[in-house]
Parts: sequence; C-alpha cells; structure tokens
Amino acid sequence: AWYVPCLASLETLQELCRKENLRCKAIGITDRNLKSYEVEYLCDYKVAEGKAYYLVKWKGWPESSNTWEPRKHLNCPLLVKNFCRDKNEYLSRVRDGKALKVRNRIKALKPAIADYIVKKAKQRIALQRWKEELNRKKNHKAMILVENTVDLEGPPLDFYYINEYKPAPGINVLNGITTGCECADCPAEKCCPKEAGFILAYNKRKKLKIQPGLPIYECNSYCRCGPDCLNRIVQKGTPYSLCIFRTNNGRGWGVKTLQKIKTNSFVMEYVGEVITSEEAERRGQLYDNQGNTYLFDLDYDSDEFTVDAARYGNVSHFVNHSCDPNLQVFNVFIDNLDLRLPRIALFSTRTIKAGEELTFDYQMKGSIDLTSDSAEGLSPSKKRIRTVCKCGAVCCRGYLN
Repeated sequence: AWYVPCLASLETLQELCRKENLRCKAIGITDRNLKSYEVEYLCDYKVAEGKAYYLVKWKGWPESSNTWEPRKHLNCPLLVKNFCRDKNEYLSRVRDGKALKVRNRIKALKPAIADYIVKKAKQRIALQRWKEELNRKKNHKAMILVENTVDLEGPPLDFYYINEYKPAPGINVLNGITTGCECADCPAEKCCPKEAGFILAYNKRKKLKIQPGLPIYECNSYCRCGPDCLNRIVQKGTPYSLCIFRTNNGRGWGVKTLQKIKTNSFVMEYVGEVITSEEAERRGQLYDNQGNTYLFDLDYDSDEFTVDAARYGNVSHFVNHSCDPNLQVFNVFIDNLDLRLPRIALFSTRTIKAGEELTFDYQMKGSIDLTSDSAEGLSPSKKRIRTVCKCGAVCCRGYLN
C-alpha cells in the first residue's frame, strides 16, 4: 500500500468543505460548526457614514465569503493591532529617500496598501505554522522561534526538518557498535575517550576543554552510565532556545540565540543528507550557480563523504557564515566509530549574548581550516564560482569559498 501526503493546509481543506457544504470530522467540520465564523485576518478598511469597517477573511472559509464588518462587531484586538501596524509600516516606507506621511483619518485604503496587508497577514500565518511544525519535529526541549520583520518572504518551500543524518542510498551511518564503557561514574580508566586514545572533551561544568581539531568521543547507548553522565552532551540536542530570523542585509535567513551562551558550550549539531564526495561535487556546481552553500565535507579521516543540508537539516541549515564566527566546528563520535562519518557539533568560542546572531566559518572542517590561500591548490575540477561574503567582519576574506 502507498499514499500521497496532502500538502494542503487544514484551513484550505476546511474552506473546500464549507464551499461545497460538506462535513468531515477528520478536519473538524461538523454540523455544529459548519456555519461558524472566526476572524482569520483583516484585509481592508474603509469609513462609511462615519463608521469604520474592516474587510474580514473568515477562518476556514474561501475568500469569496469575505465580508465588511463594523469595528464594534470584531472581538480580535490582536488582529486589529497587526492590521494597523502593517498599514503604518507600508505608509512609512522610504520612497526616493523621503518617508511618506502617515494620515490618521484615512477614509479608504489604496489597493496596493490592502494587498500588502493581506500578504503580511498570510505570511504571519505561514510562519506561525512553520514554527509549530519545527517544534513538533525537533527532539530537544528548547524552543525554536521564527521571525521576519524585513520582507514578505515566507517559510522555505523545499526544506525538511530532521534531527539526525539522513544517509543517501548505500551509505550506513551506524557501524553496529555493540559495546560501551562499564564506568559507574565517568570518566574512568576504561571510559570511551580513553579507549579511543583521547582525553575526555568536557570539564566538570560540562564545558569543552579540548582544542579545535581534536575529536570528541561521547558515551554511547551501550554504556553503563546514565543520561546525566558528564560525557553525554551533543547527543542531548540543542539546549538553547533559538530564533530563525530574516536578516536585513541580504543574507537571507539567520539564527540568533534567545539565551546567553557561555564560552565553550555546545550549541547545535550540523545535520543533513550524507552523500558521497562525487555527488557533492555535482551538487556543488548547482548550488554555486544559485549562490547557496550547504555542503560540509566530512574530512576528519578521509574525504569520502559530505553532509548536504540544502533540503534536509535542522536549525543549523539557517546559520550564516562569518569570517569572525562565534561558533567552532568539532568532530563527534557516539554510536558510530567510523572515522569517515563523524557527527558535526558547533560549540561557542566566546560568550554570546541573548539576541546575538550565531555564525560559523564555512571553511572550517574540524581538523582543517581551509583558507582562501590553500584553496588555490585545488585542481581545476574542484574550483568553483566564488561566492561573495557579506559577513561584515573586520577580518572578512571577501568570499565564502
């Protein structure tokens, strides 16, 4: 048996049912609420005979059912507030270097203003649904918020949230580990890092204590220690509430922290589709032409695999590049000890204030920092279109690659 998932929103399906006078308990349309009305958003405004009226889009009803309603009939102060804010935002936009005056006694809105207000309302609803979807799919306790106060861009249409690597056909990201440490209180002489020939990566405050380039070996699912073990950090997921926001300098979406992050703290994992380096080279040519950068080489031990976060990823998909970043890349091994397939973790390099954007250097490769100078040694087949960097850092190299 097979099925095709429905891509229509719940409200769209409800609109179809009401338009055709159909009942469907699965989507919440019954005899009791078939004719119920709830304001979804406000579309337009006018003053007639001294009374203010709003054009109302009713939730679960097609736009052909929109009606003009007097202000006193509307019990939706937040939607009225959003309407007024969007109207003033449009009227206050700068045109030819001169801001337009906002008139308080408008008799009717121009079509362009009403069109902008409707687009903003639809965007607000779409971003809210996207935020709810992200928080349903994440596997960590911290919240994910979404914010766009810059333009009318909505959620990405071809992005799917995942919490761990999605291997391409023929790639196994788990190597069947069957043993773990026997420590009653990690770390001990036979703990996972020492068995691998390295020191424990964290101190007693669960902060990173090793230098960039060294691997992190965490306790795995076969270890005797419990979930509060000192050596279980990355596997617990992002501990901070983060916000995906629209940048105002042409860098698209970005990510900022909503909480203070101390130095050497784990922030997030970089996940995506695991593909071969040959496939990455093919996709890289396409992404370069689009001006996108989502490929992350897993080159801790070899250059066999790459993580592609273009379509599948988590919050890290939206983290922007900076030549002076506040996040550092580390290779992590937990339930998979295959040196060709490390997990990629991002740790803070300094204290990061609440509200500050999170960034990492796209040329960081864990143990190798690929600078623009070393890139000159690549073969012609490896050279690609150079993408201009917009990070704004004092030490900016000028290009992402």
